[in-house]
Amino acid sequence: MTAYPADATALITGGASGIGAACATRLRDSGVRVITADIVGGDEFLDVSDARAVDELRSKIGRVDILINSAGVVGPSAPLVDVELDEWRRTFRINVDGTFLMCKAFVPAMVGNGWGRIINLASIAAKDGNPLQSAYSASKAAVIALTKSLGKEIATTGVLANVVAPAAVSSPMNAGTDPAILARSQSLTPMARMGLPAEIAELVAWLASNELSFSTGAVYDISGGRASY
Repeated sequence: MTAYPADATALITGGASGIGAACATRLRDSGVRVITADIVGGDEFLDVSDARAVDELRSKIGRVDILINSAGVVGPSAPLVDVELDEWRRTFRINVDGTFLMCKAFVPAMVGNGWGRIINLASIAAKDGNPLQSAYSASKAAVIALTKSLGKEIATTGVLANVVAPAAVSSPMNAGTDPAILARSQSLTPMARMGLPAEIAELVAWLASNELSFSTGAVYDISGGRASY
């Protein structure tokens, strides 16, 4: 059984469904107190791109030991030249600004406590650059770079920050994705299927645990063999 501090509290954005919900179940099963935050359902309503709302949540719930930033959107599925600026900016507000704001709000207390785990959800698209998903690919690449920087900044504090990069996963976030894009992703995956939220949650659970001790600012692929670097 994966080990966590006895009184650990985890906060999971996008925790009402998909990967976030699977992570919540996995951690609760291990005895971790879990708070889910989402714009639909969850324990707390939260728009991660709203700085004031993030600060209010921090003041309300207090100490957080494990932060899992799973909230995200796929964004527009179109050629880059056809993507509207407001669609581009919305994708970045949620995927990048949201991750930034959550880390900015909750990392200082983790550092003060001398222990913490941050797991940010990116995507294999951040490495490959999915055609017709320029906003999503670029925003998730930003999440990877943000996490690498943060991990180095806090490397000696007892707080570890890492990023998970899944291939396509069967989750509500992909419900509106162009089926042709999902089919392409599956065709590039040697295991010839999409991932399951529970499979991603197993990796996240380890990254959130005491068993992780010598890794920070790292990217963990979980792609059914698709990742090549």
